[in-house]
Amino acid sequence: MKYSVVIVGGGTAGITVAAQLLRKWRALKGNVAIIEPSEKHYYQPLWTLVGAGITRLDQTVRDEASVIPDGAIWIQDAVETFIPGENRVMTKKGESITYDYLVVAAGIQLDWHKIKGAREAVGKGGVVSNYAPDTVTSTWEALSSFKGGTMIFTLPNTPIKCAGAPQKIMYLAEDYVRKQGLRDRTTIRFVSANPGIFSVAKYAQTLNKIIRERNIETVFKHYLSAIDAEKQEAVFTHVETGEEKRMHYDFIHVVPPMSAPDFIKESPLADSAGWVEVDKHTLQHPRYKNVFALGDNSSLPTSRTGAAIRKQAPVLVENLLSAMRGAPLEAHYDGYSSCPVVTGYGRLMLAEFIYGDIPKESFPFDQAKERFSMYVLKKELLPVIYWDGMLKGIM
Repeated sequence: MKYSVVIVGGGTAGITVAAQLLRKWRALKGNVAIIEPSEKHYYQPLWTLVGAGITRLDQTVRDEASVIPDGAIWIQDAVETFIPGENRVMTKKGESITYDYLVVAAGIQLDWHKIKGAREAVGKGGVVSNYAPDTVTSTWEALSSFKGGTMIFTLPNTPIKCAGAPQKIMYLAEDYVRKQGLRDRTTIRFVSANPGIFSVAKYAQTLNKIIRERNIETVFKHYLSAIDAEKQEAVFTHVETGEEKRMHYDFIHVVPPMSAPDFIKESPLADSAGWVEVDKHTLQHPRYKNVFALGDNSSLPTSRTGAAIRKQAPVLVENLLSAMRGAPLEAHYDGYSSCPVVTGYGRLMLAEFIYGDIPKESFPFDQAKERFSMYVLKKELLPVIYWDGMLKGIM
């Protein structure tokens, strides 16, 4: 089988690119293929609210078939091997698919195996995670039955999707136990591999103030390396010295380490860190000029969020169409990403920034302040923009 454009991945990035391509160049109808094995499509930004008992998991999912754009061919399979020298991919079912242009949008891989004991422990005994559909409901189950003790929230020593999410659920949990009258018998601790709470100074100032006011303990430069479920102890390792520290927990939110999917890491498309190598402005591969990538699996040096994809997709589409016409690639991605940091029930700080951790805000007010209006934006408006805008190629 051969197509003009093959898109690897039917998540946020892949569907958005396919929809925009087909809107801009209708002659591609029937000649754009999306390779995606999953039957379900999730709107993952709401999983923080699922974990806090605000939203139901079934409100975040639709059938994959329902989001495939008209004119795109869905190949329900997974890529096994990239052979870019031959403009070809091999699938797990053994099909050889060739292309004129390739877009890699395969998302990110959860590496549970890198935390000893975590995969077996998550979902029971107070070990929870918002980062997968089969574990996110365990967060609310554990939170709603919590009676006091030590709550730990973790952030690993790898890039992850939505790097703000590990602390969002922490602020919600703190708010919840306070409202339940349990705060005076609860220790809340954020253990992060990062050197600080947030990379953008303007927003870090607000978050550090929240942490002080709400008496949240912080331990930086440490990542979770093991869970001892029998003893209810977590083992943390210092990122520089390798020294280990054990902490008791009654509730622990685990964020697994993440990486590019293995089939990307093992491919000629990968950079030294395993991500699909692309120019950070044009989103084109430096060695294979008919290959583009965006989203979580790319080497783009910005936060891996849906908001980043919303800005990356039109740049990629414009540059892909230019390449197809033999024209210069003039569209430019500035590194925009956004992190709506939920800081409690009904409160949110909307962080927006570009390369260099420079704020680039959308609204005519100080976005470093917690606001109810921004909480409504995340909970009610952004899902509509996602399902009815982004995935339809409109915005």
